[in-house]
Amino acid sequence: AMAKVAPEDPYMRLATAEEIATNIPEIEIYDPALPSVETLTNNALAAEDAALSVEGIINSEGGSASHGVSHVMIATSNGFSANYRRSSQGISAVVIAEKDGAMERDYDYTSAVFGEDLDSPQQVGASAAERTLSRLGPQKPATGQFPVVYHQRVAGSLVGTLAGAINGAAIARGTSFLKDSMGEQITNSGLTFIDDPLRPRGMASRLFDGEGLAVSRRAMVEDGVLKSWFLDIASATKLSLAPTGQAARGMGSSPAPGSSNFYLENGDISFEELIADIEEGFLVTEMMGSSVDMITGDYSRGAGGFWISKGKVTHAVSEATIAGNLKDMFRAITRANDIDMRRSTAAPSLRIEGMMVAGA
Repeated sequence: AMAKVAPEDPYMRLATAEEIATNIPEIEIYDPALPSVETLTNNALAAEDAALSVEGIINSEGGSASHGVSHVMIATSNGFSANYRRSSQGISAVVIAEKDGAMERDYDYTSAVFGEDLDSPQQVGASAAERTLSRLGPQKPATGQFPVVYHQRVAGSLVGTLAGAINGAAIARGTSFLKDSMGEQITNSGLTFIDDPLRPRGMASRLFDGEGLAVSRRAMVEDGVLKSWFLDIASATKLSLAPTGQAARGMGSSPAPGSSNFYLENGDISFEELIADIEEGFLVTEMMGSSVDMITGDYSRGAGGFWISKGKVTHAVSEATIAGNLKDMFRAITRANDIDMRRSTAAPSLRIEGMMVAGA
């Protein structure tokens, strides 16, 4: 009944026989070793115990351990029918420390497709404690323009923002600041952003896309030049382009373009080298809130982390805001070599020159 009264969308259609995937690849994305409830419980307790055993940690918001399996099957009236399973596991801990009556909290976690790729519960707990203790006695930063370094645990947020800016649905609507940038330099040279749905043990790997099309590894930005949009059938049709096999869908949603394992390729300098020549700057390890205008590229986010002085990480920083324009930010990136490829959206630590930092 709803279909009969809905207006016809001339861009929506099923994949043609020539477009649907006919050879489904085999990649390692399912761990058959299922952890027991007892194992998960012990991992959660071990992570929490490791954190609480560190001097200075006064309380815990809990340790956790999880395991899940996604079973995806798509069958359509154009003759496509296929399925795959993908597993995931994780361990985390969140703890609290106190200094002079002021409490701080931080966390750490590990996640992977295969259990054997996880960090140990003890590593997670000890790291959560170390991070929490390092945040004690935070100060507000000075206000001005400084180099801002995104720690690799938050650097993926910038990669995700780029994915949104080159999403075919946004391009077709004209609601992206990069809508007229195909084939142009959008980042500094040397930077390549890859979408790889076929990465073994990738957290967002898939054997076919949400419309039954074949998937492939694709350089979305190569050497700083924009090479492709994320496209499903509808957005490709609107743009008079061929679909790229990048449709994603949920249980209750129609297909829409989206990334899989999307990452900025690793750099070739260490984190210490990345910050070595910074006289005064801001290392961001936590982000909150978001004011990002995808039409203009204006960017502003709340942030916490540490101050950098004379090339060294010094005191903790809180209640800060960082701001800039994404067009300028993407052209001012320098990379470290510390990427964690277990994440579905990933980047190494990133340094961006001349951002506005606001605090005290």
